[in-house]
This record gives sequence, structure tokens and C-alpha cells, in this order.
Amino acid sequence: MLILIRGGGDLASGVAVRLHHSGFEVMLTELPTPLVVRRTVSFAEAVSDGSKEVEGITAVLIRNPGEVKESVRTGYIPVLVDPDLACLKEIRPDVVVDARMRKKLPAEGKELATLVIGLGPGFIAGENCHAVIETNRGHNLGRVIWAGPPQEDTGIPGMVQGFASERVLRAPEDGKLVTGAKIGDEIKNGTVIALVGNQAVLAPFDGVLRGLIKPGTQVIKGMKIGDVDPRDDPTICTLVSDKSRAVGGGVLEAILACPDLRSGLWI
Repeated sequence: MLILIRGGGDLASGVAVRLHHSGFEVMLTELPTPLVVRRTVSFAEAVSDGSKEVEGITAVLIRNPGEVKESVRTGYIPVLVDPDLACLKEIRPDVVVDARMRKKLPAEGKELATLVIGLGPGFIAGENCHAVIETNRGHNLGRVIWAGPPQEDTGIPGMVQGFASERVLRAPEDGKLVTGAKIGDEIKNGTVIALVGNQAVLAPFDGVLRGLIKPGTQVIKGMKIGDVDPRDDPTICTLVSDKSRAVGGGVLEAILACPDLRSGLWI
């Protein structure tokens, strides 16, 4: 059984890790230039680096769909630059997971695979996908929804030690990102993390720089470019988040519960 995940960011990668550990064949599709913040735990980095390891699992960049089978046979997760899913002309995944978190209605729908799973806002189970996984933190995080939409996007990240919106770093203006710090650095309130144009991006509080978009990226004003965590623990920068694991568990549940896939499962 082949599962195709659209997107290679930290949430998509966390889902991929959970499915890979569960014994499924997994592949990812990405943009030519991924805009990923939590790069240390994102398989999207394989697009620029050729390969990326997350928690002992390695993803490798492939050039065409014909390389998928060999990559998964050797234990790797193949990453293909294919935002429009042109690969579906050659391969037919059993499951498509849309993990792009675009928070708007997708152009495609249930026709993509036997089971199409959407993550978070923008999806409506029974209409543009078969199942939606709740991505909003709380008691419903990771819940499988078989009819209707998930909770609306709040625009507010989860609270960590009293900090929520402050944790997100945004571009102060349009321009190229020039970094002064790297992911995993312990930083103090007011530290210059990066420059965008002529403006500095400062640390909002003491903590660890958990994520930062790739240096040299052209960004636009208001765009999310980084993530600061108040916990004094650099190891969190190399671990799949609790949210990603919960959402990955929801995806796994949806796959195991799909009656049209049971003939290909071991249960």
C-alpha cells in the first residue's frame, strides 16, 4: 500500500514518520522551493540537500515517479518535486494525505485516491475529501472527521509556558532573509535573529530558536519566518512535535478504518 503525502513540512513529516514506523510505504511531494520553518524536522529539506534524516528515518530526493518503488524498497521515503501531482499519471497511491495546511479549499477532491485525507481547515469530509483530521490543539486534536469540516483556523499557535502568538516570528517587510542565528540556538530577549531588508527580527523572549526559514529566501511582509520556544531545551528542535504525532495517529486511524482499503491491510 502506497501513501502519498502532499507537503514536506514538519506536520507532513511527522505524519510520514508515524506511518513509516507503522510499516506503510510513504512518499512525499513538494514545491521546487519549500517554505519550511521547522527545517530540522522537515523532509522538505531533501529538495535542496538531496536527503534529510528525521528521527532516524531518511528521505531522499528523486527525479521521477519511476524511482518511487526502489526508494521505498530500500527503506527510504522518496521526495518528489511535484506540486501538481503529475506523478499520478504513472503511480496510483492508495491514500493521498493533503498536509499542505493551505487553509483554503483544494483544487482537487476525492478522485485522487481510494482514500483522500485532508489535514485541518479548508477540507470538508464527504465533499472534497473522505476524511479530515483535526489540527487545532485541544481535546479534538488528531480526531478523525468523516462528515463535515474541522474547527476554523484561529490563527493563534498553541500556548507554551504562557506564550502563544509571540512565539511566531514574521517578516517585518518584503525582502531577502539574512540570518544571524541558527535553529537550536539559545537566545535572549532582544537578540537579533535575522534581517529582512533593513529591519531586524528580534527574539521576543528568552528561549530556543526552534525554526527559521532557509537563509536567502525572499519573503513578504507578515509571512511566518521563524518559531521561538520558551523551553530551555534545544533537543526539541530535532524531535517531531506532539501535535504532529497526534495528527499522524489520526491519519493512521483513518487508513485502518477505511473499508475500501481493508483487503490490502494486515488487520
